Amino acid sequence: MNMMKTAMLLATLTALFMGVGYLLGGSGGAFVAFLIAAGMNLFSYWNADKLVLRMHRAQPVDPRADPELAGMIEQLARRAEIPVPALYLIDNPQPNAFATGRNPENAAVAVTSGLLQQLSNEEIAGVIAHELAHIKNRDTLTMTIAATIAGAISMLTNFAFFFGGNRNNPLGIVGVILAAITAPIAPMLIQMAISRTREYSADRDGAAIAGNPLWLASALGKLQRTAGRVAMMSAERNPATAPLFIVNPLTGERMDNLFSTHPSTENRIAALAEMAQAGSFRGNDEAMTTAPAPASGGGATPWSRAGRTRRGPWG
Repeated sequence: MNMMKTAMLLATLTALFMGVGYLLGGSGGAFVAFLIAAGMNLFSYWNADKLVLRMHRAQPVDPRADPELAGMIEQLARRAEIPVPALYLIDNPQPNAFATGRNPENAAVAVTSGLLQQLSNEEIAGVIAHELAHIKNRDTLTMTIAATIAGAISMLTNFAFFFGGNRNNPLGIVGVILAAITAPIAPMLIQMAISRTREYSADRDGAAIAGNPLWLASALGKLQRTAGRVAMMSAERNPATAPLFIVNPLTGERMDNLFSTHPSTENRIAALAEMAQAGSFRGNDEAMTTAPAPASGGGATPWSRAGRTRRGPWG
């Protein structure tokens, strides 16, 4: 089913790309746009994950540099019944994370230094479990390709608007202006539909993987409060990648809630709290060695180390 959704997404974004090409250069522009889109689709399938990691200057983490974090990811991946993904670190004080990769066998999880420094072990486990749920559900390919192609559409229209486009196109300069105004909104709406529905699913599945919905709920509250105040310049330069992150990494309100690529954090926290109250979750094959404790403390867990907040390899 996810492969069908990915194919439909690629077809839709290709059609958008061709539409922009037509507005800018007529039938010839549409044909050139089709060739470019076909090449981008092929490139994105194999390389979009590497491109996104490079955009955010994510660096691979040697498990020996942080054996505690490496052990946590290994245990969570075992609980999720997926291969252990590669771990990357983004040197940024904003606490955030995302997953990428075309399939579970070729996946990666990127976390920021701010996330490692500001969250407890239990909260970090909840965030990573959420990202592993995206990998297990094979959301990462669709979300990464959408981010890559949507960014390309925005770049194309901005480039054409700056240089005036092809004045021989059917609508002239009006076509250039129309493309520059409307084209970035279309992929944004697609990304919104993808990200909003899949975030709730990843929250639910991630809570089961980690063992306690309250850990992720507590982490989301901290992430949301900080993300709006601490800038992540790599995300500001590449806003099309924002839907990949667990919370919106962009500062300020660029669009109202109608165009938000993420569901309301308050609604996500409420859903997780309801899960915890109802007990409608359970871990996978590895049972928790002790009863899950609230994120705020109150007991030992497989992720806690004498109740202290862990520090990442960069602080």
